[in-house]
Amino acid sequence: MQVDDIDQKNEDPWTQNQIINEKNMKKSGNSEDWERELISNLAMGALKEQRRARRWGIFFKLFMVAYLVIFLIALLPSKDGGLGIGKPHTALIEVRGVIADDADASADNIVTSLREAFEAKNVSGIIMRINSPGGSPVQAGYVYDEIKRLREKYPEKSLYAVITDMCASGGYYIASAADEIYADKASLVGSIGVIMSTFGFVDSMEKLGVERRMLTAGENKGFLDPFSPLKETDVTHVKSMLSNIHQQFIDVVKAGRGDRLVGSEELFSGLIWTGEQSVELGLIDGLGSSSYVAREIIGQEKVIDYTVQPDPFEQFANRLGVVMAETFARISGMEAGAIH
Repeated sequence: MQVDDIDQKNEDPWTQNQIINEKNMKKSGNSEDWERELISNLAMGALKEQRRARRWGIFFKLFMVAYLVIFLIALLPSKDGGLGIGKPHTALIEVRGVIADDADASADNIVTSLREAFEAKNVSGIIMRINSPGGSPVQAGYVYDEIKRLREKYPEKSLYAVITDMCASGGYYIASAADEIYADKASLVGSIGVIMSTFGFVDSMEKLGVERRMLTAGENKGFLDPFSPLKETDVTHVKSMLSNIHQQFIDVVKAGRGDRLVGSEELFSGLIWTGEQSVELGLIDGLGSSSYVAREIIGQEKVIDYTVQPDPFEQFANRLGVVMAETFARISGMEAGAIH
C-alpha cells in the first residue's frame, strides 16, 4: 500500500474503509467488488449499532432492577438500623388512623408491636403514640385486654400513651389502658360513646315510582333496611345494643383511669375536649410530647420505633393492584366516587 493510499491515523475505521474501497475501485475498475465491500461495511456498521443499543438496553434494565431493590430495602422495617438496640432505650409504637381489622392500626399490628416492646430486654419504657379518630370496638377491646395482660406480666415496664392531634372513641379506649396519658394542649380527646349511622330513601323511592322488593327468612333479618320504613322495634333493639357497647366502653375507661377521672357522667356523653381541658377532667395526666415523655418521664431520650411495618413486597403488590383496577375502571367507564 502506498503512502498516498492511506495515511489517515486521525480518521475513524469507517472512514478508512471507505478510502481503501475507493482506491481499490479506482485501481481495479471493478464496480461490483466495490459495491460488495460497501454492502459488507454497511452491514458491519449496522451490526455494531445493534450491539451498542443492546448493551445500553441491558445497562438500563440492570439500573432499574438495582433501583427497585434499593427502594424495597428502604421500606423494610428496621429498629434504628440495628444500631443502639442493645443499649437502654425507649420503645415507640405508632397507632395512626382508623382502628380496624384491615387497617395499619389493626389489633394484630398493635398487639404484635406491644409484645415485641415489652419482651425486649433493653427497653426502659414504652410510648404508644396515638393519632386516631377511633374505629372498631372489637379491635380496640383486643388491644386493651392485651395491654392489661402485658402490664401484669412485665410490671417493671411502664406504658405511656401520648396523644398527638386526636385520640377519640376507640383511640381513647386503648389509651385508657396505659399507666399514664399525655397530650398537647390543643389535642382533641374523648368522644366516649358509640354511634351507628344509616339513611332512609323511602320518600325518594315513592317520588321516583320505585318499588322495594326484599325477601328474607326471619322476620327481623331486614331490620334497618334504608329502603324500607323505619320500625320502632328496630330502633329500640339497636339503641339497646349500642347502650350495651357504650357501657362496656365506660367500664374500661373507669377501670383504666380510676379515681383520676373528675366530673359527671358528661364525660361519657360522646363530647370531646382539648388536651388542656382533659387534664382538669382527669382524662389525661399531663401535657407533653413523646420526646418529653421519653426524656423527662422514662429517662431514656433515645427512642427506637417498634411499630410493625407492612411487608414491602405485599404493599407494592397491593398498590400495583389498586393502580391496575383504577386504570381498568377509567377505561371501562365504571369509575365511581370513593366510599368513606
